[in-house]
Amino acid sequence: MKKKIYIEFIFLISLGGITSFSLPPFNYFLINFFTFSSFYIFLVKKFKADRNNFFFFLYGLFFGFGYFVSNIYWISISLTFDENFKFLIPFTIILVPLFLSLFYALAIYLFATLRLKKNLSSFFLFSGIFGFIEFLRGSFFTGFPWNLIAFSFSNHLEILNIMSIIGTYSFNLFCITLFTSPSLLILKMNKQSIIVCTIFFVATFSFYFFGSQKLEKFKNAQIDQNNYKIRIISSNINIDRYYNDVDPILVIKNLIKISSPQKDEKIIFVWPEGIFPGVSQNNLRDYKWLFEEKFSENHLIIVGINSQTHKNQIKRYFNSLSVYDHNLNLLNSYNKVNLVPFGEFLPFEDILKKIGFKTITNNYQSFSRGDKRNIIEINNEGFDFKILPLICYEIIYSGKIFKKDSFDYIINISEDGWFGRSIGPHQHFEHSIYRAIESGKYVMRSANNGISGIVNPLGVVEKQLGLDQIGYIDFIETKKIKPTFFSQYGNKIFVIIILLYIFLIISSNRFENE
Repeated sequence: MKKKIYIEFIFLISLGGITSFSLPPFNYFLINFFTFSSFYIFLVKKFKADRNNFFFFLYGLFFGFGYFVSNIYWISISLTFDENFKFLIPFTIILVPLFLSLFYALAIYLFATLRLKKNLSSFFLFSGIFGFIEFLRGSFFTGFPWNLIAFSFSNHLEILNIMSIIGTYSFNLFCITLFTSPSLLILKMNKQSIIVCTIFFVATFSFYFFGSQKLEKFKNAQIDQNNYKIRIISSNINIDRYYNDVDPILVIKNLIKISSPQKDEKIIFVWPEGIFPGVSQNNLRDYKWLFEEKFSENHLIIVGINSQTHKNQIKRYFNSLSVYDHNLNLLNSYNKVNLVPFGEFLPFEDILKKIGFKTITNNYQSFSRGDKRNIIEINNEGFDFKILPLICYEIIYSGKIFKKDSFDYIINISEDGWFGRSIGPHQHFEHSIYRAIESGKYVMRSANNGISGIVNPLGVVEKQLGLDQIGYIDFIETKKIKPTFFSQYGNKIFVIIILLYIFLIISSNRFENE
């Protein structure tokens, strides 16, 4: 009996690990038809064995662990840069995937608790609970909606464009249902199963048709020429600058060289997150002399830089996106709202600091959370547009990054050097495509040691600089589309879809009883 259980757990871990190959940068999405159907069939068969619900909790836990341990292992690479953190690497490789697996364990536990014996109702219950728990994973404990099953379709923009209406979480729920649907035919080949499977495959093709039409329409849309350039900088400055007292002058000179400013061209330069070692928003002007020869009133600089405030003798630090003119006068700034646990802030800091824990990205104290994400208006020296600022992994959140879509572009700055040449930076960049489609806006991403690019409102990567590639890309031409349905209603649409699934569960259960 024990040997059989061990084999089952190994099978589930393997099934989860195989599922990871459906994600970027591999994108073998067809794998999911096998893995999700196999997982669902396994669970249904175990219902007949009348296993205790705790076993189902473990089933979800082991499937989730296999999935996450194989696709977010790269988080541990961030601990290799400081000797003080290296002892945590084995714990990170195990504990982070294990924590995320608890959400899958909860989903399967609820599925077993509410178990329905009828084929269709059980199928919709499994998909509905799984999709809803994935939404919770992206919301609770600051949220970490990384590697949703929906990312399996990253290479299929025609299908992805349905997210402009329903958003990522609703599409993720659809994907779970689609990938599980072959199990209906395997478990019970009848008229109802054939109809349901047919409906979901027809829906997929209709999404493809919708997206194809949308892409074609955008391709033929009017092109507007801006009277300025937005220049996205991709640098490859070593992450060791945080630890080895690298001279900021060398870094600034390097960035200026990469940026290739021309005094008579109107250019906004976008530099990556936290790029200047030991330089804060308050003292950047000390380096003004480095800019005088190359920069003019035609230039603005958007850069990620730390800032600080003093209030009631309390010093607070922020990870900020700041806008400067050519004289390094601060024009506007945004303080990051969604901070990375342990990377930028230390949970239970008063306790954990006493036993030697600290944040990875700075040596003084945790960053403070910004009050809110404000749209930044660029209205200076002939520049006139609005941006939504996103720092690093703020790009991963769906439906939470803005309340009003009264902005022109999304600017995302990042430091991906923490994750080396792993699959992490590739996965990080893919989120830009999803946010562009949902918002119907251009996304411009500047990353150090990562992937930089310009993504149009339909998710097409128009220009890109690959991993560790040094240089710049210019945004000059623009096409506008109407505000997307999702940008106006956000995740309220997901709530409606969940209610629809509840209706399908109840109605299919009654139908099958009859």
